[in-house]
Amino acid sequence: MTKTAETNVVRAPFKGDHVGSFLRPERLKEARAQKENGKITAEQLREIENEEITKLVEKQKEAGLQAITDGEFRRSWWHFDFLEGFDGVEGYTPEQGLQFTGVDTKKHGIKVTSKIGFSDHYMIDHFKFLKSIAGDAVAKFAIPSPNMLFFRADFEEGLYTSDEELFNDLIAAYQGVIQALYDEGCRYLQIDDTSWASFFSEEGRAALKEKGHNPEKLASLCARAINESIAKRPNDLLVTMHICRGNYKSTFMTSGSYEALSETIFGGLDVDGLFLEFDDERSGGFEPLRSVNRSDLYVVLGLITSKFSDLEDEELVKARIEEAAKYVPLEQLCLSPQCGFASTEEGNNLTEEQQWEKIRHVVKIAGDVWK
Repeated sequence: MTKTAETNVVRAPFKGDHVGSFLRPERLKEARAQKENGKITAEQLREIENEEITKLVEKQKEAGLQAITDGEFRRSWWHFDFLEGFDGVEGYTPEQGLQFTGVDTKKHGIKVTSKIGFSDHYMIDHFKFLKSIAGDAVAKFAIPSPNMLFFRADFEEGLYTSDEELFNDLIAAYQGVIQALYDEGCRYLQIDDTSWASFFSEEGRAALKEKGHNPEKLASLCARAINESIAKRPNDLLVTMHICRGNYKSTFMTSGSYEALSETIFGGLDVDGLFLEFDDERSGGFEPLRSVNRSDLYVVLGLITSKFSDLEDEELVKARIEEAAKYVPLEQLCLSPQCGFASTEEGNNLTEEQQWEKIRHVVKIAGDVWK
C-alpha cells in the first residue's frame, strides 16, 4: 500500500493482501446453531463472535497481513446478509438454492418488496467493532456490489418500471452506506461482485438474453452502478473490487476469460484496485490486462487458490507474476488468494491451519517479489 506524502491518501492495496473471509471456527459454528435453536441469546452469540473475531485479527497480524478483516464471521452469506440490511429488501426461502458445479447451496434468497433505500445498516456496527480492535493494522471491510442485488433478488411486480429506475435507487442506497462506513473510520472498502462473470462466456451472455437483457446495455448499467456508488467517496477512502466466478464448498459457478469485458473492467471502472481470479484455467490468461489504461489502477493477482490445500509452487507463482508484468507494470501488481476461504459459513474444503499456510505463502512470495 502506498501513500502520497502531501495528502497521506492511500493509493493502492498491500502487495500481499487477501479477499477477506475466513473459515469459521467450530466454537462459532456451534454458537450459531445454538442461537438458531434458542439455546443462547443474540447477545450471547454476539459476545462469542466478538471473541472469535478478536482472535482472528491477531492471527492475521501474526501471518504478516497489514490489512485485517472480521473474516465475515457474523455472516452466513457474503452477499445476502448485507443486502438484507437495505430498506425494502428481505430474505426468504426459495424452492432451491443457488446452483454451483455439482452442488446446490442451502435454500435462501432475497426479495425486494418496496423501494430500495438506506436509512441505517446493521453492519456498520460490525465495522465499528473491527476498527476498535484493529490496532496499527488497516481495518478492511467487504460489501457486495450493488449489481448483486439486481442479479440475485426477486422483485415485486410493478415496483420498478425500468432497470434505470431501479439502479438509481440502488446507487443512492450505496452512496449512503459507504458514507456511513467512512464516517466510522473505514478507509479500505472492498466491493465483491460475481455478476461480471455472467458476461465472460457465450453461455452466460445467452442466459442474460433469455431473461430479456441486452448484455452490452446491462454491462454499461453495472459499470455505472459501481462508478456512481463510489463517485462521492472522500479522497482517502481506498475502494477495490473483487471479481469472482463463484466460491462455495470449493466449487465454482461459472468460467470464462476477462476478455469479453476487458475494456469495461480494466478501462471503465473508477476503483483503485481489482482483485482478480487467476488460480486456474477457468480464468483465462493475462492478455486482457492490456486494457488497463491507468497508472493508478492496481491489479491484485489471485494466483493462490483458497479452494484446495496444496501450496502452489513458489517459483511458478513468481513466474506468473512476471508474465502478468508484460501487460501491467510490476509496481501496479499485487498478490492474494483468488477468493475468500468461506464465502458462506460452510467454508471451503481445507483446514484452518491450511488456510493460514496459504496466507503466509502469499505474504512470503509478495515479500520476495516486491522487496
